[in-house]
Amino acid sequence: MSTIEQTITGMAQAARRAAKALACCSTRQKNAALQRMAEEVSRRAETIKAENRKDLAAARAAGLSTAMIDRLTVKDATLAAMAQGLRAVAELPDPVGSLGPAWIRPNGLQVARMRIPLGVIGIVYESRPNVTVDAAGLCLKAGNAAILRGGSEAFHSNCALAAAIAQSLGDSGLPEAAVQVVPVTDRAAVNALLQQEDSIDLIIPRGGEELIRFVVAHSRIPVLKHYKGVCHVYVDEGADLAMAEEVCFNAKVQRPGVCNAMETLLVHRSEAGRFLPAMARRFIAAGVELRGCEQTRRLVPEAVPAAEADWPAEYLDLILAVRVVGDMEEAVAHIAAYGSNHTEAIVTRDYDRAHRFVREVDASVVLVNASTRFNDGGELGLGAEIGISTSKLHAFGPMGLEELTTRKFVVLGSGQVRP
Repeated sequence: MSTIEQTITGMAQAARRAAKALACCSTRQKNAALQRMAEEVSRRAETIKAENRKDLAAARAAGLSTAMIDRLTVKDATLAAMAQGLRAVAELPDPVGSLGPAWIRPNGLQVARMRIPLGVIGIVYESRPNVTVDAAGLCLKAGNAAILRGGSEAFHSNCALAAAIAQSLGDSGLPEAAVQVVPVTDRAAVNALLQQEDSIDLIIPRGGEELIRFVVAHSRIPVLKHYKGVCHVYVDEGADLAMAEEVCFNAKVQRPGVCNAMETLLVHRSEAGRFLPAMARRFIAAGVELRGCEQTRRLVPEAVPAAEADWPAEYLDLILAVRVVGDMEEAVAHIAAYGSNHTEAIVTRDYDRAHRFVREVDASVVLVNASTRFNDGGELGLGAEIGISTSKLHAFGPMGLEELTTRKFVVLGSGQVRP
């Protein structure tokens, strides 16, 4: 066994022991640790920023993109948001130990289901140092130990944050191994982590499609993931076109580089002539490149011809595919063929078609008359999220505290035996 494998195996075994201790912790203990983490992150602000500057210098030297450097940068506002996020998680209801509806069997047995931690969660992610703190806080509140493997581009930042987290856990009387950051940049560490099926219960990858497919291909542990977000907005026949314009503009332009941004606009043919020219002018003024079907290009000459590869594309940029469809059935069929089960929206005045769209479209979040950008744990009232899953076992959509737990049956009897 190599040194890296020994390191990861030791971390996984320590995390398993820590998870058993966390499962017995009170809500008060966990909340106190989260508050202490928030204080420690703020107290170590200058140290964390100094370590982040090392990462930024290496990133610029390596020629990383402006978008990647932006996600990597830790500012005072970033640290304040990290601390506030930890405090917000501390304020959330603790799902652990809660009981669902109970029922009584004919033999008098009382049956219910109780929420319990998953155990040990491994998280493999890229670029954003804030994920280190977000994941640590959410996993801790849900009673799980976490092993965090951030990208090599954020190594110094993540190690500085890990030191603050470990200090906070120790000061709070919780095992420091409850949250561990992998201390090496070698990719062999990821491979070793994905083999720890005896100690780790779940892997959550966060990052680009290439990273996620690598994790899925090499993991011996269940993986919750989404490969990409090919999100659509369908503008229905008779839709409020002013509303549609605002929804579509927000879905594409507000933050184009994220997984819940619209990538394809579908417009009913009866509305295309009234809607697309004005909508296109607004998009083009905002710097959006339009790639349209033949009918779209007749209405919007500035659009370039869409190729087959554009329909399943996740651009993560100011590029938008546009298609005119004959009816809602064609829109739903297009989504079924090219969507990624992530986020889909319809703009409509028709209740029956809205109901059908919600029922028939297969996506983790389906919206009516609202932007795709609302597929987010905070926006949907979960308080925080650890990612968005397009898997259906055991979570579908934004993963908050409840999705970081599972349920066990609790049965109360009075001496019953099975005949």
